[in-house]
Formats: sequence, C-alpha cells, structure tokens
Amino acid sequence: MERLDSRIVYTNAWMTVREDRVRRPDGSTGIYGVVEKPDSALVLPRWAEGFWLVEQFRYPVGRRAWEFPQGSWGHGVRGGASALARQELAEETGLRAETVIHLGHLYESYGFSTQGFDVYLASGLTEGEPDREATEQDMVHRSFTDEQIRAMVLSGEIVDAPSLAALTLYTMFR
Repeated sequence: MERLDSRIVYTNAWMTVREDRVRRPDGSTGIYGVVEKPDSALVLPRWAEGFWLVEQFRYPVGRRAWEFPQGSWGHGVRGGASALARQELAEETGLRAETVIHLGHLYESYGFSTQGFDVYLASGLTEGEPDREATEQDMVHRSFTDEQIRAMVLSGEIVDAPSLAALTLYTMFR
C-alpha cells in the first residue's frame, strides 16, 4: 500500500491522530485513520504463587478492571524499555524488581495505531510505596494467585488485551 498524502487531524501531549490517503495494490484509493502513540512497557510482577495487578477506572470504556502495570514515558521524556518497565512498576505498585526479563514486543492495536509495547517479567520483588500520577489516583494494587487470575480472566474482571497477551507470552516462556 502506498501513502499518497497525510494530514494531522488532532494532537495532544499523549497522541497524534492523522488521516492518510492511500493507494491500494489494485489502484483504488482510500483513507486510513492512524493513532500515533509512543511505545510502552507492560510488567508481569511475579511472586511465588501468582502476580501483582493494578485496578483503575478506564474512562473510554466507563469501567474499572484489573490489568498489569503498564505505561509510556511522559511527554518529552525518553529512555530504554527496561528502565520504563521498572519505573512503571514502582510508580503504580511501589514494587521494586531485582530482575526484569524481556519476554517480547507486541503491538497494542496495529489495525489503527502505531503503539507497540515491550513485555517484561519482574521477579525478586520488594514492596514500597507507589508514586502514582494524577491520572492514576484511583488506582489500587494487589497480589493474586495464578488460580485467581484464571478465574478473573474468565469472569471478565481482566479484559485488557495487552495484559492477556502478556500472560500468553509468560505461559510460552515458562
């Protein structure tokens, strides 16, 4: 597919939305709406019997749900993916990891977004105080056993696609 032209239709500190006019292989033209977002890190904080999760209200879907700690660098800040994973883990849960292992790089929603995310397994955890951003003030964190997490996936308490994909990577890694 060939991009013929592109225009930015919206931008803020977290994302840019652009509309691309494209030519398909058969010669017909069309448009693509693309959300540009920086890559993020998602952390699987492993303890002996399961994982730590965070729960927060997600405005776009109007509900609270459990997920793994995840996020991207703040506006204008850059750094390595493993450093970001450690920062998000500490910020959202207060946990510090002795070891982080990269499990893979995936894409959030590659049908319309450029955002990818790196998945890390964190172990050797030490508890501390979270240092959450203003947008995370309603967040809570808690440890769950593997069996509880399975039940939460099946009951719809965990619906975050990146978290579910990360669990799949972990299962394959094990």
